[in-house]
Amino acid sequence: MSLREVCPCGSGTAYDACCGRLHRGAAQAETAEELMRSRYAAFAVGHLDHVFRTWHPRTRPAVIEPDPALTWTGLEVLEAGTSHVEFVASFVRDGVTGQRRERSRFERRGGGWVYVDGQTG
Repeated sequence: MSLREVCPCGSGTAYDACCGRLHRGAAQAETAEELMRSRYAAFAVGHLDHVFRTWHPRTRPAVIEPDPALTWTGLEVLEAGTSHVEFVASFVRDGVTGQRRERSRFERRGGGWVYVDGQTG
C-alpha cells in the first residue's frame, strides 16, 4: 500500500498519517475506536504483527495466519464507547461478498489499548 493512499479504516486520511503510524510503532492508539480501526487496516494491508501486538496476551491465539482468499473491502463503525466498539467489516472471500459484525471489547494495558475479545452476530 502506498503511504499516500487513503487508509482502509475509512477515516478518509492518508494511510501513513492514519493507521500506518500505528502499524510501524510511531504512535499508540488513543482510544478503543482508533485501535479497532488500526487493527482492521492491519488485516486489510497484511500487517498481522500489529494485530498480534495489540491483542491481549490472555486471549490472543498463538499464531495469526493470513488468509490469501480474503480481501477486506470496507469498515463501518456502528457504536464506539470507552472500552467497546461495534462495527461491520465487509469482505470478499473466493469471489463471494460477506460481512462480519462484531462488538469488540478493549482494555488499557501497559499505557496502551489492547483488544480483549468480541461477540459476533
